[in-house]
Amino acid sequence: MKNKIRGLLLCFAILLTGSLLPLQITAEEVPAYSTALIEAQTGMCLAGTSPAQRLPVGSQTKLMTVYLTAEAIASGSLSLDEKVTVSPSAEGAAGATVWLLAGEQMTVGDLLKAVITGNANDACIALACRISGTEQQFVMEMNAAAFSLGMRHTVFTDCTGLSDENCSTAQELGLLCRALLQYDFLTPMFTTWRDFLRGGETELVSENRLTKGYEGLLGLKAGHGSASGYTLTLAAELDGLRMIAVILGGEDEDTRFHDAKTLLQEGFAGYYVTTPDDPTEFMQPVPVRHGTADAVLIGTGELLSAALPKGGQTGNVTILPKWLEAPVKKGTKIGTAAFYCGDTLIFETPLLAAEDVPRRTFTDTFQMLLRALFRGK
Repeated sequence: MKNKIRGLLLCFAILLTGSLLPLQITAEEVPAYSTALIEAQTGMCLAGTSPAQRLPVGSQTKLMTVYLTAEAIASGSLSLDEKVTVSPSAEGAAGATVWLLAGEQMTVGDLLKAVITGNANDACIALACRISGTEQQFVMEMNAAAFSLGMRHTVFTDCTGLSDENCSTAQELGLLCRALLQYDFLTPMFTTWRDFLRGGETELVSENRLTKGYEGLLGLKAGHGSASGYTLTLAAELDGLRMIAVILGGEDEDTRFHDAKTLLQEGFAGYYVTTPDDPTEFMQPVPVRHGTADAVLIGTGELLSAALPKGGQTGNVTILPKWLEAPVKKGTKIGTAAFYCGDTLIFETPLLAAEDVPRRTFTDTFQMLLRALFRGK
């Protein structure tokens, strides 16, 4: 079912964009550096430099390959212990590899280690072919998954990141990282600096040197390339708060690590996550004309959590009609509640009728008059 939904989403994405090819990026449009700070629970972008700028992402593409593999494991269609027979298309892949041979067998767990820690392109292709049959079909599913995650400016053309046409934004990569953090079995791989395959014969060393001891580290990936520059996705947790820093287009590896750590520190020091109080708790019912009841109780739509600056003043503004005309159906939107931090709108939610109020009939009116008459006696 999920694959069918993704297929529909992919068709919709193609209709919107006209194709799966990335937009042409001119030299004038490319910033020297693009960053984003994402709060993991809410997905809110809290800070950054040009976080919505579309840029080449290079080997960060592999995060989507890992995500689709993790989804398959979580759904039961794949397991970490399953042995995958390496497809001929994986053998001889360009760039970083673990020298897989066609027909060789390796577990899904080891292939994931090869991708996450060793940045292995051949392991990516092996996983893609196991999940979808071919890399081309897998790439279609990558784009559909990106669309479903809200990554509307992201395009993948391969599963490895070798193509310079793989592009996204720092903010949207943060959404992908947020989705990956829900799979706890990936955390040991994302936080490992050095590992081995084939009984110790093949060494894997992570480009993310912060795996050597950054406090609260949850992952994710460091990479570099001629088109993408130095890139980094970094997630950490402190006192129950999870933050994600994304760096694209970095000029050197030291700067990307320094700036990612600075973003995370800014997030942990300056923000907290809260869910606003229900604004209807002390509201009076809204009057109803010509109904079987004189008024209707009010409920709210979903109250979202929000990442807010520490010390910021919060409040809400509600908009409701003076009265409603019957009939009123339960769940009908009758107003809006807007939540603010200072002058900044956090989110809006509808105010809903909490019950049905049918329109009053002649019989209803007659019965009301009789009850009023007997009460008067």
